[in-house]
Amino acid sequence: MVYIIIKGLFIGFLSSAPMGPVGMLCIQRTLNEGRKNGLITGIGAVVGDMLIALLAIVAALGLGFSTEFIQQHEGPLKVVGSIVLIVFGYIVFNKNPSKSLTKLKEKSVSTWTVFISSLILTVSNIATLFLYIALFARFNVIDADKPFGYDLITILFIGIGAFLWWLLVTYFVNKLRSRFNPRGLQIFNRIIGLLLIGLGVAGIITGTLMGIDFF
Repeated sequence: MVYIIIKGLFIGFLSSAPMGPVGMLCIQRTLNEGRKNGLITGIGAVVGDMLIALLAIVAALGLGFSTEFIQQHEGPLKVVGSIVLIVFGYIVFNKNPSKSLTKLKEKSVSTWTVFISSLILTVSNIATLFLYIALFARFNVIDADKPFGYDLITILFIGIGAFLWWLLVTYFVNKLRSRFNPRGLQIFNRIIGLLLIGLGVAGIITGTLMGIDFF
């Protein structure tokens, strides 16, 4: 159970860290409308991430990811998931999120509009689904032989991990608004990109050492 909680928190935190459209929207609203709207934007993203994580688990279970299957193909699954992580890491590393920051300016809107717009923006990003599937494969999260309640606990802590991330983002952006430097976002994205690439490389090494048998 402890491992499930730790994995859930780590995946939720890590998957939220790259500064994509939702991250830019959260920062923009925090700067323009205050931390409350920035945090509500983050909460919309949290709900969206939990829905995507649920979809990823259901899809994997539908493919028959049983304990026996995972044990027989643990190496290849980890390698494939790690390759996808490296691709995502490369994309994140080369992306400059500060370029889109000024494009997200908007007039003050209602709390529900802030939440719903962030939720829709999150779930409409199909790349997030593949990122979760890759992370689940990399960290051996999915197992059809476990009670589905374990998967729901994982999703819950993914949400908590994501919420902690947005809590930190809105706090620091609000505190440092007078000294906020958008160019720093690119440096941060490069750090996250390198972290994803590093996890991917480590996964390929460990997956290869397990012995790759695709048949």
